[in-house]
Amino acid sequence: MRDAGAATDCVIALDVGGTNMKGAVLDRALRPLRTTRRPTPCRAGPDTVVTAIVATLRELYDAADARGATVHGVGVVVPGIVDEKSQMAVYSANLGWRDLPLTDRLTPALGLPVVLGHDVRAGGTAESRIGAARGTGDALFLAIGTGISAAVFIDGHPVRAGGYGGELGHLTVEPDGKPCVCGGRGCLETIASAAAIAADYTARTNRRVDGAAAVAALLRAGDCDAQAVWGRAVDALAVALATVGAILAPELVVLGGGLAQADKLLLDPLRDRLAGRLTFQRRPSLVRAALGDQAGCLGAGLLAWQRAHEPVAELHEQADGTRRWAL
Repeated sequence: MRDAGAATDCVIALDVGGTNMKGAVLDRALRPLRTTRRPTPCRAGPDTVVTAIVATLRELYDAADARGATVHGVGVVVPGIVDEKSQMAVYSANLGWRDLPLTDRLTPALGLPVVLGHDVRAGGTAESRIGAARGTGDALFLAIGTGISAAVFIDGHPVRAGGYGGELGHLTVEPDGKPCVCGGRGCLETIASAAAIAADYTARTNRRVDGAAAVAALLRAGDCDAQAVWGRAVDALAVALATVGAILAPELVVLGGGLAQADKLLLDPLRDRLAGRLTFQRRPSLVRAALGDQAGCLGAGLLAWQRAHEPVAELHEQADGTRRWAL
């Protein structure tokens, strides 16, 4: 945890992932006044997850209250299928819930207005407002971690489609491929997610590795098996992005999530292989996310400020190259 500065007005933001929850008290400029991170107790069942969410939000509220800050609302973002209109967590395999009216559960427990959002759409919104996609109308935010999901922005507006938009991880790229947890086969997520890359390397070599970062390290060292596994994942991503390019024609693709930490090791070959699959279509720029693993939490904060109908400061570029926050 950390504290930074004093503020009068704030919101509470929480990004609930399948592994960890990342929370913060954020001021109008989305600066963290307090942050926290704790494990998500998925294996204990969905009710325990909700209890842990409430406890984490109360902890953050107490921290804001101790500073004398006014909390204007709470933003919570979760993975899976989220219907923002009905404020329903429709489905999450990782968190174990289906058709959960999460906002209705959290609001009375906290005594504060709560708004629910999708973790990747929220992260994409943060990248669009203050991150790598700022100023770009047509963009795709692709989060590659344990799973794969995307947020689509057209003319600056997120595509929600009743909560079903952006499930790029379940695009079939190998029709006869491995079974996926979604019930399909050969989904992008079974090949190019961080979890899949580590599993594929282990299956190929009978040598267990600690995540995709370890495969990336072996790739840098010239390991042939790592090259084969990584290359297959990059090819699958290129197929998926070429499909997106043909249909939605984004001008920018922002890569986030754990796998994006590989930076040029991922971006450079992906640019080349994507370019080789496109003919007349718009060729998007590929960049690494600017906000790292805080994008979802910052997006949750943006949702909370929007729900409270309060202005949020945005980052503006100055003539001298410096940046400043302004309403």
